[in-house]
Amino acid sequence: MSQNMNKVIKLLNKYKIVGHERKELLKIIKPIYLHPEFQKRFSGEYPHHGTISISEHVVEDTIKTYLLAKTYVIKHKPKNFSIDIAVYIAIFHDLYTVPYQNSKEAKVNKFRNIHGFRHPIEAVINSYSWYPDIYKNNADKIIDGVIHHMYPFPVMIVTDNKDNSMELKNYELYKKIPDDIKKQMVKSTKRGRFGCFSIARSKYKEGRIMARADKYVSIRQLKSIYDWIALLTGKNKGLTK
Repeated sequence: MSQNMNKVIKLLNKYKIVGHERKELLKIIKPIYLHPEFQKRFSGEYPHHGTISISEHVVEDTIKTYLLAKTYVIKHKPKNFSIDIAVYIAIFHDLYTVPYQNSKEAKVNKFRNIHGFRHPIEAVINSYSWYPDIYKNNADKIIDGVIHHMYPFPVMIVTDNKDNSMELKNYELYKKIPDDIKKQMVKSTKRGRFGCFSIARSKYKEGRIMARADKYVSIRQLKSIYDWIALLTGKNKGLTK
C-alpha cells in the first residue's frame, strides 16, 4: 500500500468509515485519487492549511461531505440529490495550480486576484481538464458547488478573459476548456455580484453540504494565527520556524 493511500486509510479510520460505506466512498474517489496531479498534491510542496497538504485536506473534506450527505438522504429522502456529486465537489474544490503559502509563483498584481479569491476558479478549470467525464451531465452542480465553497468569503468574478487579467495560474488550461463550461462559470459568479466579487452560496444542496463540511474540517486544521493570516496574505511565518 502506498504512503498516500495510508494517509487516506488513516482519515477513513478517523471518521470510522468501514464496511459498505468505505467501499462505496473509495469507489467514487478512486479514479480521481489515482491521477498524477492529485498524487502530486499529497507532497509537502503543496502545504494547504499549515503543513497539511491539499490532497489530505480535500480527502478529509470528502469524507465529511459523504457523511453529511448520507445523513441528509436518510433524514429527508430528497429528490434530485446526488451523494456522488456532493463528493465530487468536495474532492475538486481546492485543486488549484501552484502552492500559495510563501510562494513566489502565487504572487499577483491585483488584490482582487489573490489566491483566496481566485483558487475556486482554478479548481474548476483543473478538475474539468483532468476529469472531463465526471462533468458530463453534472457540470452545473459541480461548477456552482466548487466556485461557492468558500461562502460567505467572496470569489472573483469570471469574465470573458483573453489576456489573463484574472491572473490565473492555469491560464493555458482555461483557454482550452469548452465555451459552455466558461459560460457556466461566468453565470455562477454573476450571482451575488458585488463589484468584482461574487458573494453567494451554492444554488444546490450538494454544494451547500460540501461548504459546511469544509468549514468543519478547515477550522480544525488551521492551528495557528499564521495559518489564518496566510489565507489572505499567502505568507505563513509558522512554516519557516
